[in-house]
Amino acid sequence: MIKRRETKVIKIGSQKIGGNNPILVQSMCNTDTHDAAATVKQINALQKAGCEIIRVAVLNMAAAKKLGQIKKQIQIPLVADIHFDYQLALEAIQQGVDKIRINPGNIGSEDKIKMVVEAAKKKKVPIRIGVNSGSVEKRILAKYKNKATALALTESALYHVKLLEKFDFKDIVISIKASDVNRTIAAYQLLSKKVRYPLHLGVTEAGTKWIGTIKSAIGIGSLLNQGIGDTIRVSLTDDPIEEVRVGWEILKDLRLRKRGRVLISCPTCGRTQINLIPLAQAVEKATEHITKPITIAVMGCIVNGPGEAREADIGVAGGKGVGVIFKKGKTLRTVKEKDLLKELLAEINKL
Repeated sequence: MIKRRETKVIKIGSQKIGGNNPILVQSMCNTDTHDAAATVKQINALQKAGCEIIRVAVLNMAAAKKLGQIKKQIQIPLVADIHFDYQLALEAIQQGVDKIRINPGNIGSEDKIKMVVEAAKKKKVPIRIGVNSGSVEKRILAKYKNKATALALTESALYHVKLLEKFDFKDIVISIKASDVNRTIAAYQLLSKKVRYPLHLGVTEAGTKWIGTIKSAIGIGSLLNQGIGDTIRVSLTDDPIEEVRVGWEILKDLRLRKRGRVLISCPTCGRTQINLIPLAQAVEKATEHITKPITIAVMGCIVNGPGEAREADIGVAGGKGVGVIFKKGKTLRTVKEKDLLKELLAEINKL
């Protein structure tokens, strides 16, 4: 059982993070925020896939003024991602977003920061401080030989926290990401010992679906296993829906959340006498829409299959041109190989 670190509870729209609240899966739209219809369409698709908080880029005032229109048409909390211009933050808050993501140090003077903080206080909008390896202040980088080390990232995050706390603002979430997995892990470990604010986890610029999934699973998974983290975002150069799917797999595999099917399948060996790989792939594809928790096993060997996967709710185990359908380790019936997929899916539908 993973023991999570104690953090402050923060309300983001209809959701709560921190404390004993569930670790939420987040993603970010890749649509042009000016196009409210396209953005809403993508957000609703992401919600269906399991996204629980969504972030959109706010590049200019025209985009900021679309946020209210977007907000009215979605059901999950909306986060505005803002850099450099404090006026965009003020407009986003006015438009009714549920959270803003900024680096307080790059939006201007303390007077401007104070204006944003006061507006956020009035509307009860939390602020996520987002620090990554490309945004560390030059004066801090100079201390660490111009390298965005874990110590440099942590110092930058704490600097931003103090800016907000100076104006008595404490509805804070923090992220502290690098594209390097080890540096990301080290930075979050350091930061988690310094603050009790909720932490948003991710490995930034993780890469394409294959590479980024591996890096994110190692980085995010390692931290979650240590009890660190209150929300997660898997950053992939791919459809954001893939980010959500990977995020849920990480949480499910650590037994931190339950949603959708868990697929167990063996790696095949010399005992395998059915065409197992395409069968497992077909089962994975055919069941990806399932949202209720269910464990499905696709095994290559009748001898070991039902035993090794006895905890599965339903499964198949192959023989020579045939296979057995089993439920909770008990055989239901034997069917021909060509019918295994159809028969398995029929049993899944019954469940």
